[in-house]
Amino acid sequence: MDAVTTARRMMVEAVWKRQGLRNEELQAVMETVPRHLFVDSALAAKAYQDISLPIAAEQTISQPSMVAIMTNALAPRKGDKILEIGTGSGYQTAILAHYTPRLYTVERIAALSKRAQGLLEQLGFRNIIYKTGDGSLGWESWAPYDRIIVTAGAPVVPDKLKLQLAEGGRLLIPTGGRESQNLLCVDRVAGGFREDDLGECRFVPLLGKEGWEK
Repeated sequence: MDAVTTARRMMVEAVWKRQGLRNEELQAVMETVPRHLFVDSALAAKAYQDISLPIAAEQTISQPSMVAIMTNALAPRKGDKILEIGTGSGYQTAILAHYTPRLYTVERIAALSKRAQGLLEQLGFRNIIYKTGDGSLGWESWAPYDRIIVTAGAPVVPDKLKLQLAEGGRLLIPTGGRESQNLLCVDRVAGGFREDDLGECRFVPLLGKEGWEK
């Protein structure tokens, strides 16, 4: 086993132990995704620390523990139709792509979307559909979705995203202020929606018509 693979497995094992996670499938997926390829080469030495790191356009790649927490809470099932809002570096995208025959991902910043697509295709992912646009509006033409995950903080849960959930679907989204938020799990249940607060988090703001103004 090479040093990079060892570092990645040690990081994931540490996250699982610290967070008390029991999701063996997700653990195996995260042990296969080369996070160091999703960050700037100058920061590659920090890729397997449990920290967020800056990427282009003043955005960030989430810390691995937050990726694990969100994906675990999202509870994707094999065959689910999944929408990701905020392609960013493509790291979370790569993890989600393991669960679905078709992953839809929206990124506001064209350069980030293009870079992520190039890297993900190099890594062999062929089940991802990309869009550049306002993620706060979702991607209505492919709705409804079984799972929606938002990797930027919104002031409130966008109605557009809630309405693009299938019955029994689940939405994970940080909401609150521009600097810090709480992670909400929104389930579409008979007659409406149920929200659960999963705790504090910190993401870049979700900009758009149903998010924050620039």
